[in-house]
Amino acid sequence: MFTDTGQGLVEYALILLLVALALIVILSVFGTEVADAYSNIIDSFP
Repeated sequence: MFTDTGQGLVEYALILLLVALALIVILSVFGTEVADAYSNIIDSFP
């Protein structure tokens, strides 16, 4: 009755969604620290 033709696409979409959510959480937690570190690196160049 059901086919598995769209299963792979759905699995890739779920993986992509989980990766995107993980990146959003990581950047919201460590975003200011990363920005400060990046600014310090840029400021150290003449």
